[in-house]
Amino acid sequence: MAKSRKDSRGYVLRTGESQRKDGRYSYSYTDLDKNRRTVYAKTLVELRAKERKIIRDKEDGLNPQLADRMTLNELYDRFIEQKYDLKPSTKVNYLYMYNHFVRPTFGKRLIGKIKYSDVKKFYYRIILDEEMKANTLDSIHTQLHPAFQMAVRDGLLRQNPTDGLMAEIKKSHIWEDNPRHALTIPQQKAFMDYLKAHREYQGWVPIITVLLGTGMRIGECIGLRWDDLDFEKRIISVNHTFIYRPDENRKSVKHISTPKTISGRRTIPMIDEVFNAFLDEYEIQKCIGFSSEEIDGYSNFFFVTATGTVYLPNAVNRAIERARVAYNKEEIEKAEKEDREPLIIPHFSAHHLRHTFCTRLCENESNLKVIQSIMGHSDITTTMDIYAEATQEKKQEIVANLQGKIII
Repeated sequence: MAKSRKDSRGYVLRTGESQRKDGRYSYSYTDLDKNRRTVYAKTLVELRAKERKIIRDKEDGLNPQLADRMTLNELYDRFIEQKYDLKPSTKVNYLYMYNHFVRPTFGKRLIGKIKYSDVKKFYYRIILDEEMKANTLDSIHTQLHPAFQMAVRDGLLRQNPTDGLMAEIKKSHIWEDNPRHALTIPQQKAFMDYLKAHREYQGWVPIITVLLGTGMRIGECIGLRWDDLDFEKRIISVNHTFIYRPDENRKSVKHISTPKTISGRRTIPMIDEVFNAFLDEYEIQKCIGFSSEEIDGYSNFFFVTATGTVYLPNAVNRAIERARVAYNKEEIEKAEKEDREPLIIPHFSAHHLRHTFCTRLCENESNLKVIQSIMGHSDITTTMDIYAEATQEKKQEIVANLQGKIII
C-alpha cells in the first residue's frame, strides 16, 4: 500500500497536491484543453477551495483559463461576427456605439475578471461622466448582455455579470428616462396655425401634417415614395425606412432599410388633412422639381428639397425647433399685451408628433390591436403605456368638467 504524503503539519495531501519548501501549497491538474496547470495558495484550506472550483468548472464543462485570457473586445468581436440576423444599418450602429464607448477602456478587461460590480461601475461612470442619455446606455447594454450570455453558453463564464443590472440602475435616482409626452390639442393647433400663417415655415406644413396625421416614424415618412401612396383608396403603404447614420469610418451615409419586424410593415389610412397635405406637396414639387435621388435602389421619393434630394431627419427637427422658438416669442409678447397666460409649446421633435398622433388615437379608439397595427408597435406594451397615459389625462379632463354638475 502506497504511503500517504503529508504536509509539514501532518495533514494528508491528496492527488495533485504538494507543499513547497517555502511552505506554500500547490495543486497541479490537466485542463479541458489537455494542458497541465498549477495553482498556488498560502494554506491548505485556501488551496482546497481553489481545487473545488477547478473540479466544479471541469465537471460543468467550463473553461475559465480561456476566459482569463480573452478580453471583452475579443468576445464582442466574436459575438457581433455571428449576428447574422442583424440588418447592415443596425450592425453599423452597434459597432459605432461599442467602439466609441466600450472598446477604448472597459473593452480591454479580461472577461474572466469582470464582475457584476465592475459593469455597474462602468455604467455609472458613462452615465455621469459622459452625461449619457437613458436610451444610449440601453443600446450599449443590449449588446453587452447577449455577448456575455454567449460566453456563458460557450462555457467560458458561469454567470452573466450583466444580469439584472439595468433593472437596478433604472431604480436609482440618477436614472432619467425622460419619457416623451404628447402635445396637447391646443398646443398642436397653435403650432400648425403658426406654420400656416408664416411664409418662411409654410413649406414645412405638408411633411409635419403627415407626421402628425399618420404617426409614422421620421425615417418612414422621409422614405415615402409616390409608389407607396394609393390616392384612390387613400392608403399609405409603410414598407421601408430612410436611415442617415455614421458608417464604420464615422461618415454619415444615406440608406434605405426594410422594417426590423413584421409589425413595422403596415398600411395607414389617410385622413382628409393628410390627403390634402400630399396634394399640396405635389403642387410644391411641380414648381421646385421632383425627386432625382436614388438610394439603395429606391427612387421617386415624395418629400424632397429644392435640389431634389430627400430631407434629412435633423433638418426636419431643426425646422420644428426654429418655428417653436419663434412661436413662443411671439405668443409671450401677445399674452402680455392681452393680459393673459401664454400658451407655451415645450421642446419637441418629429418623434413627439408620432407620440401625439398615438395619444389622439388612444383618446378616440379603445381597440388596442388596431392602435398597435396602425402605429407598427412590435410590442403591445408600448401601445398600452401610451394608452394608459392618454386615458389618464382624459379621465382628469372628464372629471374636471364635472365640477359643479354633481350635486353632493
